[in-house]
This record gives sequence, C-alpha cells and structure tokens, in this order.
Amino acid sequence: MRDAGQFYFTQGYDAFGVPDALPLLPLSLGYQNSIVEVSALLDTGASVNVLPYRVGVELGAVWEEQTTSVILAGNLASVEAKGLLVSAQISNFAPVQLVFAWSLSNDAPLLLGRMNFFLAFDVCFYRSQLLFEVSPKSRTS
Repeated sequence: MRDAGQFYFTQGYDAFGVPDALPLLPLSLGYQNSIVEVSALLDTGASVNVLPYRVGVELGAVWEEQTTSVILAGNLASVEAKGLLVSAQISNFAPVQLVFAWSLSNDAPLLLGRMNFFLAFDVCFYRSQLLFEVSPKSRTS
C-alpha cells in the first residue's frame, strides 16, 4: 500500500474479560476551533462512524444545535444520535471530513465505519502480525 501509515493492534480485553487485540487508530478530530486527540476502533461491520457524546462536547459541539437525526442499529439501536461533520487528521495525511453519528451516550464506542471512513481510506489488516495499514483512498482518473 503506497503512502500508508502502519499501526499496531492494541492489546486489551473484550467485554467478557478475554484477552484480545483491537485495531485502534490514533487521530485528531477537529470541530470549529477545537481539536481532540482520540483513538477509534476500525469497524468494517459498522455502517456509520459513531462518536460518543463526551467527545462531541469536548469538540465544542452543542447537541441542541444539531438538526440531522441518525438512526443507529445493532446494540446502539436504542441510542439517540445526530449527524456531526468533523475534520479528521490521521498520521501525516491531509485532513478529511468525516461524518459521525454523534450519540447521546457516553457508552457508545468511537467507531470508524463504512460511511464514511472506509470511503476515504484504504485499510489492510495483518491480524496475525498485530498490524494494520491505513492510506488515503487511491485516486483514479
């Protein structure tokens, strides 16, 4: 993968206390005049990017000012969410705009999903090596 950033899986435990390794990507999120450093789970099964409530507040977003409702599915189906457009900086790549379902829950994980993280970036997972690579999407003519 050209112009790829390499990242290591993060060792941790799953919800049942079983040791596991997760593809957590460090990135900077920006909204208005605020920047927050976070780690987000790369989730190829997630339809959308998900932002926990507290991160949106740290960015300076105001819940009542967001007008686009987002319906979440799966174990987040009961959580109210609103759309929030933020700037994301990964490694030394140019910043991109990512759309998040900003959840009204602090228990929601920070997820990078198919809409629109995996439309903006190519990712290769090397799970057996506890490594993954991320690069900006390939430009085609």
